[in-house]
Amino acid sequence: MTRRTPTGAAVLQTSVTEAITEAVLDEWAEHGYGRLSMEAVAKRAGVGKSALYRRWASKEEMAMSVISEILAAETSVPDTGSLRGDVRAALDAIMELYVHPRFSRILPDLAAEAARNPELGHVNESMVCTPRREQSRVMFERAIERGEVPADLDMELVLDLVVAPIYWRLSVRRVEAGPGYLDGLTDMMIRAMSSA
Repeated sequence: MTRRTPTGAAVLQTSVTEAITEAVLDEWAEHGYGRLSMEAVAKRAGVGKSALYRRWASKEEMAMSVISEILAAETSVPDTGSLRGDVRAALDAIMELYVHPRFSRILPDLAAEAARNPELGHVNESMVCTPRREQSRVMFERAIERGEVPADLDMELVLDLVVAPIYWRLSVRRVEAGPGYLDGLTDMMIRAMSSA
């Protein structure tokens, strides 16, 4: 027996949600979080503001929901069967985000806004940072089970190392990563973890 949507219930159309998501990302990349508004997103998506409020209660909820879903989809870590393969795949995914035309602007802006706004910082930590770290943690737990790294690996330090070098180089120093950068970074991380 199929369930019928109750009369008067809002039905969220996938195509509308996708248009809104694209509008959020475009507005954020072009104007920054500080000038991001639900009015501008609705206008760009070609929908009424009510379509946004049926999905999210506030700008903050909208922005963080969109970015967390995108990051979860874009940066999942595959199981390649080896720590080196997993680390390289993870670094590839992170690099793609930080050179992407939209995300190369959104991610540094999010970090800056989170530092200024404690409430946004808390939401960023819970919706973006923690889930991403948990994805990476699985990669290192598999490596421990395979005996590739010591069981007493400093997990917090290693999890910082997955993102920090790329973020520092591209977002803080604003220096391009050359063709061998990710291979060199992968090798250095593997050596450091293996000798820990």
